[in-house]
Amino acid sequence: MDFSYTDEQDAFRRELRAWLEENAPDGWLEDPELPDDDAERVEFLRDWQRTLADDGWAGVHWPEEYGGRGASLIEQAIYREEMARINAPPQINLIGINLIAPTLIEVGTEEQKRRFLPSIRSAEEIWCQGYSEPEAGSDVASLSTSAEPNGDGEWIINGQKIWTSYAHVADWCFLVARTDDSGKKHEGLTVFLVEMDQDEISTEPIHQPHDDRTFNQVYFDDAVASEDLVVGEIDQGWDVVMTLSAFEHGSTSIYTIEQRYLDLLEYCRTETRNGTPLIERDRVRQQLADFDARIQAAKATHLRNVSEQMETGTPGPEGSMDLLVSDELRNDLLNFAVNLQGPAAALWENGHNAFDETSGYIRSYGAWIAAGTGDIQRNIIGERVLGLPKDIKSETSHRSE
Repeated sequence: MDFSYTDEQDAFRRELRAWLEENAPDGWLEDPELPDDDAERVEFLRDWQRTLADDGWAGVHWPEEYGGRGASLIEQAIYREEMARINAPPQINLIGINLIAPTLIEVGTEEQKRRFLPSIRSAEEIWCQGYSEPEAGSDVASLSTSAEPNGDGEWIINGQKIWTSYAHVADWCFLVARTDDSGKKHEGLTVFLVEMDQDEISTEPIHQPHDDRTFNQVYFDDAVASEDLVVGEIDQGWDVVMTLSAFEHGSTSIYTIEQRYLDLLEYCRTETRNGTPLIERDRVRQQLADFDARIQAAKATHLRNVSEQMETGTPGPEGSMDLLVSDELRNDLLNFAVNLQGPAAALWENGHNAFDETSGYIRSYGAWIAAGTGDIQRNIIGERVLGLPKDIKSETSHRSE
C-alpha cells in the first residue's frame, strides 16, 4: 500500500485548508468555543453546516448528482483530518450526513433521495437514529417497537427508543421496527423514515454527568409513517440496518483523537511540576510515546480499511476494528490526561482543565457504547473478518427469548 498522497489529493487538502482559514466562524481559529445556551448552540451549528453546504463542504463523499462533491475515500479521510486540525465545530446533522444519507443513496428510492438529501446537507432537517431500546441494549435485533399497517397506506408505530442522540432537535428519525414476530429475531424488521413533529411522539432528555443533553428517550404512541417512507423491503429491514451500521462503523474518529493527543503533548511541554516540564518525566514520556504508536497504528489500519473499501465499493466489517480501537484509545488517552492534572481536573468549568479532558473522559464511556459495545464489535470482527463461528445467541429465535 502506498501511503503518499497524489498531487490531486494534496490540492484537495490545500483548497479545504484555505477555505477553513477564510470561512471558520468568527474567532474560532483563535478560541474555539460553542455557545452555552442550548438553543443558541443549535442555531450556531445549523449556521455552520449551512456555510459548509453552500460551498460544497458538507457531504463531500456523496455523489455529485445528489449534491455531494464526489470526493474519494482518501479525500474524505483528508477532510476529517483537516476538520480535526482546527477543532472545527461539529456538524449538527452528522448522523444525517455520514449515516442516513449514504444509506439512502445505497438502498433508498429515487424519490426518497431527491426529497431528503438536500435538506440533510444544509441541516434544514436534522435526523436522529431510532435503533437502541431499553430491553435490547446493543442488540438491535432484539427490539420490540412495532409497526402495523392500518389499511390506508400508513403504518402505525408503537414503542420506545433510548440513547437517541439529537432526538430533541431532530425533524426526522431513521427508525427500525418489528413488522413480523413469527421468525428469528433478525427477520421481520422494517425501516421507516418517521417525521418527529407528531403529537404521538414525545422525547425525554437523559441528563448526562457532564451536563450535556445529547441522549434522549423517545416514545412512539400510535405514530404514523406512510408506506412511501419505508426504506428497502417490508420485513427485510435487517439488510438496511447492516448497511447503515457499516457506514457508522467506518466513520473513524481517529483524527480527532490524534488532535487531542497533540494538544496534550503541547500541554506536557509547557506545564511544569516543581519547575520541571511534565514531558521530562520518564513515565509521562513513555506513556505519550505509547499513545503516539497506537494512534499511528490506528491510522494505518483505517487507511488499510479505506483501501479495501475502494476495491470493493462498499464498507466492510473491518470498520468495526476502527471503531473498537478508537473507542479504547480515546478512553485511555483522556484517562491519562485527567490523571496528569490531579485535583485540578475536577474544575472543568473556568478552571485549569485547558482541554476539557474531564468531560471528554466521561463522554468517552457513551462513545464506547454507541454503534454497539466493544463486545458487539469483537463479535463482528471474529465472525465476519476472521471467519470464526457465529455467536450462539445470534441464531436464537426471537419468539423463544
